[in-house]
Amino acid sequence: MTNIRQAFACVCNANMGTFTNIMKQQQPLALPSIRAMSSASTPKQKATATDSPTLDMLYGDNVPISAKKDIMGDVYCKVADRYDTVSDMISMSMNKRWKQRFIEQMRPMPGDKMLDVAGGTCEVARRYLQYQDTVNHDTTSSVHVVDFNDSMLQVGRHRMAQSSWMDNERVMFAQGNAEDLADVPDNSVDIYCISAGMHNLPHPEHALREAYRVVKPGGQFACLEYGHTDTPVIGQICRWYWDTGIPFLGQVLANDRASYERLARSVRTFPHQKRFAQAIRHAGFHLPGAGYELYQWGMMVAYIGSKPRTA
Repeated sequence: MTNIRQAFACVCNANMGTFTNIMKQQQPLALPSIRAMSSASTPKQKATATDSPTLDMLYGDNVPISAKKDIMGDVYCKVADRYDTVSDMISMSMNKRWKQRFIEQMRPMPGDKMLDVAGGTCEVARRYLQYQDTVNHDTTSSVHVVDFNDSMLQVGRHRMAQSSWMDNERVMFAQGNAEDLADVPDNSVDIYCISAGMHNLPHPEHALREAYRVVKPGGQFACLEYGHTDTPVIGQICRWYWDTGIPFLGQVLANDRASYERLARSVRTFPHQKRFAQAIRHAGFHLPGAGYELYQWGMMVAYIGSKPRTA
């Protein structure tokens, strides 16, 4: 398995310098946990990145934090080879439109180096490189795909195997943890991207801290994540769909109801977009306006911001 340090060295240019000087050990930045941020009784109380609550702060399903990574890893091993196909069917092909719109809103610049976290199947990476090729007429940009699940990475490698992007080393792969990108140097990427990955993490605030660390000053943070639909009738339909419809479709389309129940639960219990935008700002990123844009009444939410140039 190519490690992240080696892969980044292959795609760096002289302007970035070499990545042989790996980051110095840092004290973790204290960020509020998402659970602490939502506490109405103690609105000013903030948990740090070293807090260790008994139950997972994100899912609210009484699963111990220590077990969450292994549980979701097992889920994605089971669904990896059909993940995008079933996701497209479940979303009635809106999934592809959402990701294309997301890339267009990012408006990457020629030569940008993107870190695509939780991007194993390469749906976002492929659209990013297509945008660079067709819109920016650029052949120097690159994307580094990182995913904690090797089964998902294998799907991405297979899809990109015959592409010129692989031949020209514009797309690289490595297995890694979004909450601890230890081999990615500080201030080293132009764009940090994560699509439908935050809802799987036990500690999303840890991932936000890492995102802030690795993005260059003036660089971009881009997150596409499932959201909450506040419109009453549509919201009720969406909640029913996640709780009942998606597990049923997972059974019919993939013969795997349990995995899709887990995926649906992780989405349903992810924080509201207002709350998650607050967490992104706490990490240090600037988000314009409300901090997010709703796709399809909030079924999917795009958060696109930047790291201050003076950081």
